[in-house]
Amino acid sequence: MNPIAYITPNFTANAVRFIEALVSLHDIRLIIISQEPVTLLPSWQQSRISIAKEVTDVFDKWTLIKVLTEIQKSTGAIYRILGATEQLQVPMAEARKALGIEGMDIEAAMNFRDKSRMKMLFGENKIPCAKHALVHDLGSAILFAKKCSYPVVAKPVAGAGAQATFRVTNDEEMLQAFASLGHASADGVIVEEFIQGEEFSLDTISLNGKIIGQTINQYYPTPLEAMSNPWIQWRVILRKEHNHKTFDDIRKAGKKALDILGMKTGISHLEWFRRKDGSIAISEVAARPPGAQFTTLISRACDIDVVRAWARLMVYDEAIAPEIIYCSGAAYLRGQGEGRVSHVEGLDEIRTKYADIITDIRVPKKGQEKSLSYEGEGFVILRHPDASVVEEALKEIVETVKVIITKT
Repeated sequence: MNPIAYITPNFTANAVRFIEALVSLHDIRLIIISQEPVTLLPSWQQSRISIAKEVTDVFDKWTLIKVLTEIQKSTGAIYRILGATEQLQVPMAEARKALGIEGMDIEAAMNFRDKSRMKMLFGENKIPCAKHALVHDLGSAILFAKKCSYPVVAKPVAGAGAQATFRVTNDEEMLQAFASLGHASADGVIVEEFIQGEEFSLDTISLNGKIIGQTINQYYPTPLEAMSNPWIQWRVILRKEHNHKTFDDIRKAGKKALDILGMKTGISHLEWFRRKDGSIAISEVAARPPGAQFTTLISRACDIDVVRAWARLMVYDEAIAPEIIYCSGAAYLRGQGEGRVSHVEGLDEIRTKYADIITDIRVPKKGQEKSLSYEGEGFVILRHPDASVVEEALKEIVETVKVIITKT
């Protein structure tokens, strides 16, 4: 049986899903390397894990190399090193090189992780993206912003999600953004044009450089707007209509971007905009499966288990081409204020009304700490053949359900 190493810092709900997909493969030896004890996993998953190692820092390449080298003494050569966390992609590539293991190499991992390098490659290859500059001091950031014209976006070179991304409208806000970024600005800050338009993702399944499946999710509103307005409960919709020729431009640009960055086999997450004039701009691309329940949205729309498909793709090079059968959508339940969840209002009404189209739900728990993310404290996922049904239901959910946060 081939030894497969899965790396994760913590056993989040998302990590447990990926581990569950891997333990379903009965002809591998699963190795887990984490910063938490494996006893936090469900007991039935623990019984399928061959070796578990708890380390101080999974993001340190030398730690990974040392632990994996030691493990190989008893298992033989490790076949794959896998992980779904954005910040792990480079250290895993470093470990693959050191141990001679097949998979994404360091250059490709850096192309995806270093957003300034990514933007440079986009510019050199005429891939549409926002006007941008890599700056190392406040003065240069302000100079670019005035040349580009405010508002602009400021974010770290190696960011993930929108939590360290700032919409900046003047010099004072640029100073505040630099102060908030703190040590994250040491490698430079990307300042780029603030694009007015609609934001989407393009999530792609690739095998040996060939695209075998793609889906598009539309965001309501953009993650940056949701992050900037704590009262907004975010929504995401995956429509069957996204397969239409209207989106051929992003599919073509997305394929070129993935080729230039070096995506061979895996699931990637590309975020992009359609400007008000109809043109497109790629924001950034991640060389890992999407978060924010997007794998569930894709699974429900295509009537497959995308996470299990990812496991089989990465371990066996097995191609599964998803076909969009339904429209799916997610409403992210987000409380206002600071503190912990006291209770949730309006959810029973929604569950009763939309029982036939709700596929997944995570109810915010009493006492749960308020999330720092625009994804909030819970979610409701729906699917239906008619996109308008899903759209109206999502709108009603975010208008009806209230997560009440109180200070403790």
